[in-house]
Amino acid sequence: MGKGVFGDIPRSIMLMIIILAINNFAFGYLMVYISAYLPEIGVPATTVGLMLGMEGLTMAVMAIPFGIISDRKGRKNLLIAGSLGPFPMFLAFALTTDAAVMIVAAALGGLFEGVYLATVNALIADQTPLKDRNVAFTLSFILGGAGSALGMAFPFFFPQLGSLIGVEKAALHSGLLCLFAIFSLATPLFLWSILRGVKEAIRGSPGAWRGKGLGMLLKFSGINSIIGLGAGFIIPLIPTWLYLKFAVPDSFSGPILAIANATIGFGAAFSPKLASKLGSVKSIVLTQGLSLAFMVTLAFIGDFFTAALLYVIRTGLMNMASPLLDAYLMGIVHPEQRGFASSLNSVIWRIPNSITTIIGGAILASGNFELPFLVAGSFYAVGISLFYLSFKDVKQIG
Repeated sequence: MGKGVFGDIPRSIMLMIIILAINNFAFGYLMVYISAYLPEIGVPATTVGLMLGMEGLTMAVMAIPFGIISDRKGRKNLLIAGSLGPFPMFLAFALTTDAAVMIVAAALGGLFEGVYLATVNALIADQTPLKDRNVAFTLSFILGGAGSALGMAFPFFFPQLGSLIGVEKAALHSGLLCLFAIFSLATPLFLWSILRGVKEAIRGSPGAWRGKGLGMLLKFSGINSIIGLGAGFIIPLIPTWLYLKFAVPDSFSGPILAIANATIGFGAAFSPKLASKLGSVKSIVLTQGLSLAFMVTLAFIGDFFTAALLYVIRTGLMNMASPLLDAYLMGIVHPEQRGFASSLNSVIWRIPNSITTIIGGAILASGNFELPFLVAGSFYAVGISLFYLSFKDVKQIG
């Protein structure tokens, strides 16, 4: 396989990252639709939390089986097949606002996410040399974040677009979701074209995880899940919080999320350099730790613009660590177990995150807008501290 323009990152992997980043445009928009627009039209915060939680729980149930299939049978065909999932999901959201149907549609989104998590990180790690792996994961994170950011920002143009073509916001949302459903059918075709030449080493059954390998994976995932548990109380519900506390519609909260995602990409661009100077573990702890003060401060802010600024800073700092975490996990497990490790880590993170998202929605619905931040901050502090103490001396194996 030929070298790509970014060191030894293969061209097929770079194109896969680009296609999935384009796909993220639709998912970024959908996040704003669920968490910001639906509360505007009267969908309760508890229902919004339930939809987001169901998406995460479905991913959690399916990710481990998908991870095992990924390791034993290959990753690319599973990714191509799984990319068919967004079509019925977007179509369902386009056609109805019935709570039960939307919850089922959100679960379909979780199915696709389970496939994504079981395959994409492992494909990047398998096909990219260790010396270029941080760069590859950072590129994936930046482009994926940029795609999501553009999708989140799109509702900003709805008032002008609606006036221009004489269509109400509800019709604009419905039409756009239909378009995303149609365009999503092209994703598996593009992925097949890009990945058909990728050679995978199918290793068969790697055997059960034993001893140190399993213990290290469970320790990594368990500590990471503490942060996931805390995040669930408020981070997926930020647009809902902005609407309930400041009466900010999706045309404003969407762009705020977009700016935050763009900042993530900008910050992540510096992650490999930071890791080369401090090491992966210290870089992860530093960037995550600096974000805590901004998140806790959000609980006490009384105006929208200050809250938006602090959220953008907090998000950029917290998520600078994400590509480093992905690359670090892939580096401390054996190649034949990467799909399973990625899936298990995501499952252990998302189960508590999904449950606390439901709880967070109920807390916001009760009118308490401070408690979710304070609870989340406490869990973050514990998780970051435990990560450093547990992994400061653990080196990557390749």
